[in-house]
Amino acid sequence: MKKLFIITGEYSGDIHASRVVRELRKINSELEIEGVGGINLEKEGVKLFSNQDKMSAMGISPAIIYNHIMLGKRVVDYVIKEFKPDAVLLIDYGAFNLSVSKFFKKAGIKTFYYIPPQVWASRKWRLNTIKKNIDEVLCIFPFEKEMYEKEGIKCHYCGHPLVSQLPPKVDKAQFFEKYNLDKNKLLVSVFPGSRKFELKNLMTVFVKTAKELQRRHPDLQFCISQAPNLSDEVFHKYLKDTDFKVIKGDNQALLSASDALILASGTVALEAALYSTPMIIAYRGPYLFYLIYLLVRCINMVSLPNIILNKFVVPEILEKQVSIENIASNIEKLLYDAKYRSENIQMLSEVKAKLSDKISSKEAAIEISNNLSS
Repeated sequence: MKKLFIITGEYSGDIHASRVVRELRKINSELEIEGVGGINLEKEGVKLFSNQDKMSAMGISPAIIYNHIMLGKRVVDYVIKEFKPDAVLLIDYGAFNLSVSKFFKKAGIKTFYYIPPQVWASRKWRLNTIKKNIDEVLCIFPFEKEMYEKEGIKCHYCGHPLVSQLPPKVDKAQFFEKYNLDKNKLLVSVFPGSRKFELKNLMTVFVKTAKELQRRHPDLQFCISQAPNLSDEVFHKYLKDTDFKVIKGDNQALLSASDALILASGTVALEAALYSTPMIIAYRGPYLFYLIYLLVRCINMVSLPNIILNKFVVPEILEKQVSIENIASNIEKLLYDAKYRSENIQMLSEVKAKLSDKISSKEAAIEISNNLSS
């Protein structure tokens, strides 16, 4: 019986991992799988060595660093000395996964990396670690395959998970009725991020911008997306003296039903692009982190739609540029400049055409299974 160990670090990785497991079970129902993950892997019958609670903590405090080091040691010891799998599958979560990969390599365990670190965006030196320790990269962007193969790293292009997993556009009239929205007004939706520090740095300026836009344009209404992991108490303290509708856990429908979007940077921008919904990216964090980012970045774009198209389609408002006026004026242009709006939507539609229509999890499962059986 073949054995596979999976390591994920965050909720999104757990979802991607569970879908790969589901496809692997179709190919080989007897494959024994254990791992580090969350509820989604558990639902697929994967025995968890550890859950992600300590791994998903953000920051560089001594406690967080210590927890990661100790967990890494325990995982490595268990995998190499007790479970002894035929292969390890690493998913996303670059810092942790790359640090443990060298031990699996030394132990002679075949190691795959699905959704690898975005070395094309920053910290390109990580390619050296990947080349040394990873047997095969299972990448999700077409340009990644060329980059890895140029470096002599075995790579299989699986396609991006979102392309096959994203629900179709919602019926706008039904969505407006469901949430009691005014069908005679344009809808601008705000996605302030899923982490507390993102709310701290962005929510106030986003709310003030929405108020200003509403003052200037009575034909606008606003919805704010609340990430499922954020408590109502944490989220709603930023919304005092507002009547903005908060929608929790219906992200894709909200993205597709909106006329324009104000987004913190992240995968949500790619989801919006796949719906061809015009958007702006506004992001700021601790200034020290931004300075470090400037030192390690390889490209001068932060949003995935711009990176995929290799041109600035989505306005990016970063750090000191983040202001009520900068955000408001860009949203006004996307909504009320008909020519600019049409061109923007047309360019966003090119994003989906650039990405494969492959079922990413299935591609990854087939490649892993073929290697396990060879």
